[in-house]
Amino acid sequence: MTLKIKKIQKINSNSNRIISDEELIIKYRNSHDPVFIGELFERYTHLVFGVCLKYLKNQEDSKDAVMQIFENLLDSFKKHQVRNFKSWLYQVVKNYCLMEIRRERADQRLKEEIKIKIDQEIMESVNEMHHNNEMDFNEKLKDLRNAIRQLSKEQGKCIELLYLHQKSYKEVVRITGYSMKQVKSYIQNGKRNLRNYLSSYNEK
Repeated sequence: MTLKIKKIQKINSNSNRIISDEELIIKYRNSHDPVFIGELFERYTHLVFGVCLKYLKNQEDSKDAVMQIFENLLDSFKKHQVRNFKSWLYQVVKNYCLMEIRRERADQRLKEEIKIKIDQEIMESVNEMHHNNEMDFNEKLKDLRNAIRQLSKEQGKCIELLYLHQKSYKEVVRITGYSMKQVKSYIQNGKRNLRNYLSSYNEK
């Protein structure tokens, strides 16, 4: 669900005082109207962005994190009683960033492990295709690109970005517009189809 941010012009028509963060949360819990989260967004977006940037070290990743964190608040407020919103929010942002860092590191380790395995499998297959000829790296790369073209558009695009252009999973998601789940599926199925294609090529 996309969080629609809009300005609260009149939250309490009977008072000119600024409504506290905690009151906004109560109003949201009672009404489920995201306009109250929108007001919190306006109050704290710069602080959340600053914390995200401190941990993630990347402006675009930090911008994405800010939007995701505030969208997550819609569900969080339905489950948690929040008394000191600012302190609670800081902890939420910190935990989110640490989880993203761990996930990114895990993805990087997985990518490196998969890359080593698939590079070995693909290059061995390419070598078998031309076992009677001397080939340099560029020729091997050309054969690999030709094999990737036999995949579906989605699989080929993800495989090429991940392995030939050394992009991370998150970068592939951003470039292609696919979800993380779709990217992982295209990579997994693409690798299998790539191996099958190269194996059938070798048998000819």
